Amino acid sequence: MGRKASREVAMKLLYQLDIQKGDREDQIANAIEEYGLEAGDKKYVLDIVNGAYINKEIIDKIIEESASSWSVERISKVDLSILRLSIYEIKYREDIPLSVSINEAVELAKKFSGDESGSFINGVLGKVATDSVK
Repeated sequence: MGRKASREVAMKLLYQLDIQKGDREDQIANAIEEYGLEAGDKKYVLDIVNGAYINKEIIDKIIEESASSWSVERISKVDLSILRLSIYEIKYREDIPLSVSINEAVELAKKFSGDESGSFINGVLGKVATDSVK
């Protein structure tokens, strides 16, 4: 499947888990089956989804600190899913270059969100990246 496609699956699953209130484990298992993920892709998707969930409070705090004048509640669910995925990659995955996380997030925003989302996400992640280097 490839990392780009796996990242898209992870984003969709994060979005689904945020808007649907059903059993989390069932939703994850159904998505993994639906997309027919191979072992490596499945491992990546599960790491992102579970890691973003476990670290949600920390990640959301980073989002609010980096998105000036925007609370998590005001950010669209799609953009929030993209940000959570990307910030998890930036903060917790050493195997993914910072520039790749940011570029892929902007591409996801262009594909799945509104016209201004790519710029918004790029700005937020740029601030996260700058703060990460300090």
